[in-house]
Amino acid sequence: MNNLKTRDTSTTNIWDKSVKVEENGYYWKDKPIISDSINLDPDKPIVVELFCGCGGTSLGFEMAGFQIALGCDIHKPSIETFKNNHPNAATILGDIKNVNPETIKELLGNREIDILIGGVPCQGFSLNNRKRHENDERNSLYKEFVRFVRILQPKAVLLENVSGMKSTGDYVTVIEKELSLAGNMNVKSKMLFAADYGVPQSRKRIVFVGIKDIEVFDFNKIVKTHGPETDNQYVTVREAIGDLPSLEPNKIATKYETNPTCDYQKLMREGVKSNELINHKAPNHPKEIVDKIKNTAPGEPMYPKFKQRIRLAWDIQSPTQVSGGIRPQFQFGHPSDDRGLSIRERCRLQSFPDSFIVSGGIVQGRVQTGNAVPPLLAKAIALAIKNYL
Repeated sequence: MNNLKTRDTSTTNIWDKSVKVEENGYYWKDKPIISDSINLDPDKPIVVELFCGCGGTSLGFEMAGFQIALGCDIHKPSIETFKNNHPNAATILGDIKNVNPETIKELLGNREIDILIGGVPCQGFSLNNRKRHENDERNSLYKEFVRFVRILQPKAVLLENVSGMKSTGDYVTVIEKELSLAGNMNVKSKMLFAADYGVPQSRKRIVFVGIKDIEVFDFNKIVKTHGPETDNQYVTVREAIGDLPSLEPNKIATKYETNPTCDYQKLMREGVKSNELINHKAPNHPKEIVDKIKNTAPGEPMYPKFKQRIRLAWDIQSPTQVSGGIRPQFQFGHPSDDRGLSIRERCRLQSFPDSFIVSGGIVQGRVQTGNAVPPLLAKAIALAIKNYL
């Protein structure tokens, strides 16, 4: 089945900003589908996530002691992953523009939402997007988040996006103002560096936080766990994925072959049953791609025109992991194997534990892992917000 919409592939148009961006064929455009199997603990604060993707932010909030009541997204494999990893939460599969906030109220039995979170689609702001421009229609999707804040009136809000938003028009100021008015709270933003919170990736994200009855959220309450201001060095690629079995292209490993060698690897293996390893399959590269990786030194770009597509080196942090587009391309080469990364390795670089299972195959798995907020970053933010609530 061809899951890609018809596109203009001519070299004269591929980076033309006037050409409409190609959409993922797994976006659900029909009437929203609601899964309402929800089971809430009366003693835990409630989180609802819009634009939830596979659920990285939700997982981080769970780590901090919150409970996830609902996730909503347009990408079908992401909702499958979200539901499988948050079995007590309801889900809505569909375009957010077609979802009525009153539906969420009904699903929750009118129980008050402690925090509404969301990571609006960021490709229009991304510095890795060569068609990046201020008027990309995806840049206005934050207004849908504002609409839900206005109606649901949560106690707190968290909105996340890429660092490129700060250099794209006056979006940051506008979003702060509109969220503040909608939620009757003072919303402010700050750029955070994921590696400061134990994520093995030099990933920057801007976060907007507002809490009712609080003059302003103190971003200094988000406690850094790694880096020069702490006793812990940044987590490296070796610490992130060095214990995972070596693979040849198109091969799969279903068991660990070595014991963890560092605290990060031990953390990632927590909750895994029977030594079972999931999502660790290598991409099936043609010979020219294998040769391309083989002939690239670790830490260097594999393609002259795409500097962000490097062969990883063991003793660095991974560059920002992106979604990988909707074709079977890959972003990073493995440091010692002549192949791209498995979905499990991509999860590790994002701080998803090995117990978190990604649905949808390698290509859609890249989309999900690249779009996700690193759970350890989300956990740090959640702990700071929890102190206020």
